[in-house]
Amino acid sequence: MANQSNSSVAIIVSDASIKNNVATSIAHIHVFDKPLMKTIHYAIHVTSTEVELFAIRCGINQSLNVNNLSKIVVITNSIHVVKKIFDPSVHPYQSQLVVILLDLCKFFNHCETNSIKFWECPSHLKWHLHNKVDKETKTFNLMPLYLCKNSWEFSKKSERADILNIWKMMFQASNLKGNQFLDLLDDNNNIIEPSYAKGGS
Repeated sequence: MANQSNSSVAIIVSDASIKNNVATSIAHIHVFDKPLMKTIHYAIHVTSTEVELFAIRCGINQSLNVNNLSKIVVITNSIHVVKKIFDPSVHPYQSQLVVILLDLCKFFNHCETNSIKFWECPSHLKWHLHNKVDKETKTFNLMPLYLCKNSWEFSKKSERADILNIWKMMFQASNLKGNQFLDLLDDNNNIIEPSYAKGGS
């Protein structure tokens, strides 16, 4: 990547994963094609959207410490989370978005030619920079020592999952469901079920 001698481009590679209700968010920051710093954070009982957004937030915040920063490139496998940053509607992630947008305001006010780009990099492509972050988030195993509060979104997610499971059990056990039902299948011949993951219905 070619850069001007008096300006810097920060590349933020972010990822997150949840294992046993413990979320790990990691962001690697590169400048001049070299690793500069890494942020690692953990949280308990949060949703994947919250933790992905937090990884991006930390990466942007830390990249602002780079001297003569003129461009930020955020690389993530969760582009649906990026869209939340610029979503003006009311949603539960606004407290994080306020921090991100304040950082971006400082960045843009510093120089009118500053820019930020978001690139999507699906995990299955195994691009070396993102693959490294992806592996780090999935290999760490943290066992919580203390009771922790649930985030609002995590509580809603748990409640929705319980409602779906109860509905499935009641539907299967009912004698009134009839026999004229058509199962819709996805590309892998799996039955399509209601989903709220990654912006689903």
